[in-house]
Amino acid sequence: MSFSDLFDSGFKRRNEDHFAAIVRVAMDDGIITEEEKAFLDRLARRLDIGENDYASILKDYKSHPINPPTSYDNRLERLYDLSRMVYVDHIKGDHEEIVLRKIAIGLGFSSENVKYVVDKALTLVSNGVDLDTFIEEIKTMNR
Repeated sequence: MSFSDLFDSGFKRRNEDHFAAIVRVAMDDGIITEEEKAFLDRLARRLDIGENDYASILKDYKSHPINPPTSYDNRLERLYDLSRMVYVDHIKGDHEEIVLRKIAIGLGFSSENVKYVVDKALTLVSNGVDLDTFIEEIKTMNR
């Protein structure tokens, strides 16, 4: 196995784990709506998740760990994706927020401020901000 194969394998696995975390949020209410499915389809294409892997992850999404990215911007990008999934679900309820907080902690956000970060993330997403605005707003939310 070449070095590039190892890198590709690790990158693919991280994308699958990230996708599984988003599926976990989507499946929190036991179903995937058409809007959620459309979002998952777009995200799967962006993360280069093949059809077989997509089906496998949907079937066994809980077996994938939440692997935090090392870059803060990548963490914010994942939080953005997850927040959009909760928002697409049209349920900003306590249970969905708790799941999102747990995943955010798994992504590396501090347990002391995760409630504030998730609240801000959901507010930004509900206001329809793009990824760049989201990242900037979260980075500067305490100023």
